Amino acid sequence: MRLPWGRGGDYYSLTISIFTMKKLFSFLLLFCAVQLAAQTKDPKDTEVWEPEPRVVTPGTMGSPPSDAIVLFDGKNFDEWITVGKDAKPGWKLEGGAMTVVKGTGDIATKRSFGDCQLHVEFRTAAVVEGEGQGRSNSGVFLQSRYEVQVLDNYKNRTYSNGQAGSIYKQSIPLVNACRPPGEWQTYDIFYTAPRFNADSIRVAAGRVTVVHNGVVIQHHVEIQGTSEYIGLPKNIAHGNAPIVLQDHSNPVSYRNIWIREL
Repeated sequence: MRLPWGRGGDYYSLTISIFTMKKLFSFLLLFCAVQLAAQTKDPKDTEVWEPEPRVVTPGTMGSPPSDAIVLFDGKNFDEWITVGKDAKPGWKLEGGAMTVVKGTGDIATKRSFGDCQLHVEFRTAAVVEGEGQGRSNSGVFLQSRYEVQVLDNYKNRTYSNGQAGSIYKQSIPLVNACRPPGEWQTYDIFYTAPRFNADSIRVAAGRVTVVHNGVVIQHHVEIQGTSEYIGLPKNIAHGNAPIVLQDHSNPVSYRNIWIREL
């Protein structure tokens, strides 16, 4: 039997015709679904009941939510070690806070984290010493690599991509929300870690949102790579890693630190 679309291209033409019919059928199904949705009168047709979000009890008066991991509650250093020494931090523990002691080194969480919501409270020194980068300098490092700068920038000018709330040497904060020296301040950080493939190539950049004292100062910002004092950011493949707090020789204090894994 000779097919109606000719001799030489019978198989090719049949394939094209079947493909065209499939596209047409898919279009008709979509059209019917849209028409049905437009005609429905029952709001229950668009209600989704599963899955049901789990219950988390919000924190009150500075306490963490019920599903948070408490990293520091002012009582001990149980969740922390000195970077490079695997030893108890040499920072001062007093009055429910821990304070950097010059020369004792950065401290890191014993646990490693990736995507997270991180809450940190910090206090710059009440007695103002130095200026620019020398005034209550510290930092919060996500995955031990990406720094959210801690600095006293209350009436203290420095380079914009290195001031408080900057993603150090990368992203300038939208505004300066610093409180005066000696007052407690908050960072609420929402972090999505970068992704690397099996060949150690970065296939998705990390992103971060930072809320400083209730004010959004970084909004879903792309992290270019590691925080470098000199040179360009680097992107070397890694997995989950600790949170690090920096000893930059200034007596910055921290308290009420908790994290939620996302």
